Amino acid sequence: MFKRILRVFIVIVVLAVLVIVVGGIVGFNFLRDNGIKQYFATMKPPAATVSTTIAKPSNWTPGVEAIGTVRAVRGVDLTVETAGIVKEIPFHANQKVAANAVLLQLDDAVERADLDAQKAQAALDQTTLTRAVELTRRGVGSDSTLDTARAAASASASQVTRLQAVLDQKQLTAPFAGTVGIPRIDLGQYLAPGTAVVTLQDLDTMRVDFSVPEQQLPLLKIGQTVRLGLGGSDDMPFAGAIRGIDPKIDPSSRLVNIRAEVANPEGKLTPGQFVQVRVELPEEQNVLSLPQTALTTSLYGDYIFVVQPAKPAGAAPAQPAKPDEKPAAATDKPADAKPADAKPADAKAADAKQADAMKPAADAMKPAADAAKPADKAAADAAKPAAADPAKPAAEGDKPALVLSQVFVKPGRRNQGMVEIVEGLKAGDEVVTAGQNRLFNGMTVNVDNTIDPTKSANKQADQQ
Repeated sequence: MFKRILRVFIVIVVLAVLVIVVGGIVGFNFLRDNGIKQYFATMKPPAATVSTTIAKPSNWTPGVEAIGTVRAVRGVDLTVETAGIVKEIPFHANQKVAANAVLLQLDDAVERADLDAQKAQAALDQTTLTRAVELTRRGVGSDSTLDTARAAASASASQVTRLQAVLDQKQLTAPFAGTVGIPRIDLGQYLAPGTAVVTLQDLDTMRVDFSVPEQQLPLLKIGQTVRLGLGGSDDMPFAGAIRGIDPKIDPSSRLVNIRAEVANPEGKLTPGQFVQVRVELPEEQNVLSLPQTALTTSLYGDYIFVVQPAKPAGAAPAQPAKPDEKPAAATDKPADAKPADAKPADAKAADAKQADAMKPAADAMKPAADAAKPADKAAADAAKPAAADPAKPAAEGDKPALVLSQVFVKPGRRNQGMVEIVEGLKAGDEVVTAGQNRLFNGMTVNVDNTIDPTKSANKQADQQ
């Protein structure tokens, strides 16, 4: 009988231990998952590092921007007037030549022989004329003979002039000083009239032709400053002036043609080159502008991120531990009400007996509880940073947290990497200029203005 009771008791104890172990494992997993969820729910994203600038009124130089084409003030493709075979090319590519310099010599042996023969005939006719004049003066010669001699001498002189002009056509000369290009002919080549030989460009002064809409025509006038920039660069190092405005607007495109002249002493501008043109208008005062990198465009409009100090959290964030203290306060209340709920002595004795009976079960639960302690400790350690972070701003009173505010703005004109803000921006606002890729409204940020994104890396290295 005793063995059967002992066997039943052992089975009950084993089942109780098994239930307690399984319950402990399930409870531990539940508490762990709940702790992880709570940790990630209260975890704040790390502060992003951004560059900022302070919005302040400044001087603004408006302008009319366009796309232009560069041409030389004096530039031409030289061709030959007469047919012939190339005898000499006395120039090389990119050579600077003076005005009237010989650039091409065609074979002129026949023309030179004809000219010599005609000069001899002209000399004979001139001698005949002199003799006729002398005979007429003596009265032995007729007037008709004198007139015939005079006409023959004049015709011979004109023929010499014509042959000299034909001979000169065998030479190609530079009509003005400039730079020649690559020769398009070779020695011994036969050239027909009109064959292009070489291009000649005067690169000292360049001409820029561009067009603007008719709405901007009243803003332009002769003599206004024009700045030019090469394609792919924001710099406009070349300066010139407007020299001509077409009095007629193209009815098909509603554009008006403008011509400007720019000095090119270093030869950086080349005829036919694409340039960015900006006609500068009178300067304006007190205009709010930002770097173009600060402006973000989306389907909902253009917006910027303004950095502001975080608002005081008030009582709610300062009391994160109150929910954990409430159960403790609730457990204290029964202790305060102890006189009213005091138990009789018999009940106390019964409770003591019951506690003695439960000791084996409690001893069996110790391994499960000990196994759960490391996991609980790891969860508590993981929760410590989350509980400590809200207290840091309060401890660092001299460094308030900075948060972002998304502000929609209305942009205006643009000039040299800057954009005018017409609405939505106030003077003194601190605006993010770089690092907006992963920002959102209300996010905590750190400001680092060590590198200015509005300047190139080479310029910043030179300044440092």
